[in-house]
This record gives sequence, C-alpha cells and structure tokens, in this order.
Amino acid sequence: MSTHLISIYALVAMFVVATVLPINMGVIAFVGAFLVGILVAALNTKTILAGFPADLFLTLVGITYLFAIAQNNGTIDWLVKLAVKAVGGRIAAIPWIMFGAAALLTAVGAVSPAAVAIIAPIALGFAVKHGINPLMMGLLVIHGAQAGGFSPISIYGGITNKIVQKAGLPLSEMATMMASLGVNFAVSVLLFFAFGGAKLLRKRSPATSSMRAASSAALAGGSITAAMPGVVLARSENRPQIAGGAEGALSSEKMTSEHSPESILDSESADRASQGSKPYQLVTIAGLIALAVLTLIFKLDIGFVSITIGLLLTCMAPELQKRALSQVSWPEIMLIVGVCTYVGVLEKMGTIDFVGQSVAGLTSPLVAALLLCFVGAVVSAFASSTAVLGSLIPLAVPFLQQDSGVSAIGFIAAMAVASTIVDVSPFSTNGALVLANAQGVDRDAFFRKLLAYGALVTVVAPIVVWFLFVVL
Repeated sequence: MSTHLISIYALVAMFVVATVLPINMGVIAFVGAFLVGILVAALNTKTILAGFPADLFLTLVGITYLFAIAQNNGTIDWLVKLAVKAVGGRIAAIPWIMFGAAALLTAVGAVSPAAVAIIAPIALGFAVKHGINPLMMGLLVIHGAQAGGFSPISIYGGITNKIVQKAGLPLSEMATMMASLGVNFAVSVLLFFAFGGAKLLRKRSPATSSMRAASSAALAGGSITAAMPGVVLARSENRPQIAGGAEGALSSEKMTSEHSPESILDSESADRASQGSKPYQLVTIAGLIALAVLTLIFKLDIGFVSITIGLLLTCMAPELQKRALSQVSWPEIMLIVGVCTYVGVLEKMGTIDFVGQSVAGLTSPLVAALLLCFVGAVVSAFASSTAVLGSLIPLAVPFLQQDSGVSAIGFIAAMAVASTIVDVSPFSTNGALVLANAQGVDRDAFFRKLLAYGALVTVVAPIVVWFLFVVL
C-alpha cells in the first residue's frame, strides 16, 4: 500500500474515532500528524510543525477574545439594538444585512476570514437575542463573504485571474464573479426559508412593537403601563440607563412570563450592559472600527490586531474583562488547528498533488473536470481555498487547451465556486469562526450540524456547478 493511501485511510479513521468516542478530533489529528509524518512519510518534527496553522490559531484566539470583551461589557447587545432600530424592527431583514455586509467587505478587497471575523460575532449575537436560527445566521454570513469573493479587486478574484492568465487560458472576470455571487445567493435563499425565514417575515422586534403600542396609547391619552399590561417598570439607582431617549430609559422590565427564553436573554443583556459604561462601550466600538480599518485597508494581521485591541480594552477595565480569556473557544480551536496540521502533513507528503494528478490524467475531459471540482471541494474544506485554486487550475490546462468540449471559462467558474463554497466546513477558517462565536447553543450539536451541512455542500456543490458551468 502506498504512503498516500495510508495517509488518506488514517484521516478517515480519525473521523470515525472522533464520531464514535467523545474525543476532540484535534487531539487525534495531532497524534495522527506525528505518527504518519514520522513512521510513514519519514518527516522530521520541524517539518511536521511547519504545517501548524499559526495564523489561523492567532486569528481564532484574537477574535474570540476581543468579542468576548465586547459581549461582556454590553457593546454587542447595544449594536444589536441599533440594528433592530435601523430596520424598523423587521427581524427578517437582519440576516440579509449581514449577508450584504460580508459580501461588500470581500468584494472591495477583504480576505474572506477577515470579513467573517468582523460580521459573525455581531450577527450571532443578534440571532440568540431575537430567536433567529444561529446556524442559518452563521451560514448566511459565510455565503455572503463568498458571494463577493471573486470581484476583480477581491483577494480570491485577483489570485484566480493571475493563475488563469499565467496558464494561458481564456479569462472572464465577470463570469467568475457572477457565478460565485449567484450560487451563494441562491443557496442563502434556500437556507433562509429552510431555517425559519418565512416565520421571521411575520415577526417584528418585541421592543419595537412595545414602543409603537406605547406611542399609540400616549397619543390617545393613556400611559405606557396601560399600553403594555403586565409590564412593571422600575428605575434602579445602581444601574446605568441602557435604552431610551436622550434623558434616559427603562432600566428593567419584568414581564408576567418571567421565565420565558426571551425574558432570560433580556435579563442577561441588561446585566452585561450594566457592567460596562457607555463611554467604555463607545471605546469598544472604536476598537472594532479600528480592527476593520487596520485589517482591510492597511492589511495588518487580524489576529495580532484583535489581541492588541483586546489588551487595550482590558487595561481600561481589568476586573470586568478577566472572564474574557476563559471564554475563548479553546476546544474548537484545538479541533481546527489539529486537523489543519494533519492536512499540512498530507501536503508535505505530496498526497494532495497525487490525488489531483491522478484525476487530471483521466481520458474523459468532462469526468476529469468533475473530479477536479470534487478534489477542490474536499481539500478546500480542510485547507486554504487559495492554495487549492493555485494548484488545481494548472492541472486542468492540458485538457482545457485541447478541443475537448470543456469551456475553460466555465471550468474556472465551477472550480472557483466548488473550492470556496465549502468554507462553511467547521475545519475551514470561516466555519471555525462561526462555530467559535456561536452563542446560546449546544456547541457539540452546533458542530455536528455545521459538519453535516459542510459535508452536504462538499458532495452536492461540485456536481451542481459542474453541470451549470461546464456541461451546459
């Protein structure tokens, strides 16, 4: 048996063991990287460790640390309230705002993980606050980031276009961009309605509805308490005012259904907001804006920048923020970096190239194109999408340059979508960020759902884009 097959079988075995036993797959993957690297591939420890994704590790730690601080001091809850107000209480509009924001960021040059890292924590905070399915919200953020990812001035688009030009293949920047935008938008529409979007269309923010009822009652000569029966309003001397007009707002609301999920979430939000002063929350927002500017415009590393901003905020209120480091999603980070380290060993062994070249050597160009899309999807679910595009597109050059009936422009579009849409996988940076920032959910169950969806996309997407852009 060849070393390549042994390494692939070992990866399958890792999935089986991690599924059957309650063991973090990252731990298994680290051991697998060590054993396969040393015993099968004869690699030294330094070479194995070179596959450790230090940039991804730092990004996950930095982002989850910074947004844990923003969550603890009430900033995220404040931003969520502003978002609700901006759309007039139309809850169904928020997932699409997040989709559009992520798409815009990547379209103007942000790397996809940076866009997801900025948008996902806010989007998922909103989801848990207003009863939106967090899986749907997280997936729309990722698909939004991928939707704008192939504009001519984007990272993915720029790299892919250079690779295609270097290979001497026909190029259509708009075809690739519209293919990615169209497929990701269509998938997002399906996800929206599959995860309760129709119900959201009929739902409005409770706060907005209450304020409108109060306004109507006031105009009619009534009172707020008359407009909202069962609500007891109280003013606390020890808590800052967290909502309302210029003079202040309601500091607590006690509903008759005190133990409902929404009441519990409102109470938790009020507690967080009470711990952070409004000036401190404004400084936190300034920090989040600085994160976007420094990473998107000045191209600084998002991991280092987020940890630096987190440290500055912590120095302002060390006691308030001492919980933040414990809120970093260490189990998820361990899982992701462990698997990525093993994939790094596969790359060093040449297993990835072996699979790609084996597929490209097939006699049927159409079948070869389909299988290359599959290889791109599977590998990209665990590794860099950019690296996959850079390695697999050149493999297709021989049959694309022949009169094989396979459109080079169509194949590039199919490969681009197949290799990036799978970034919903929890082992990719985007999927990992959504998993790490999921709030108010069972993390294990959320991981399994994200993994199942990622597996479904990895199987279905290559076939769909191959049929749409290569066959048709």
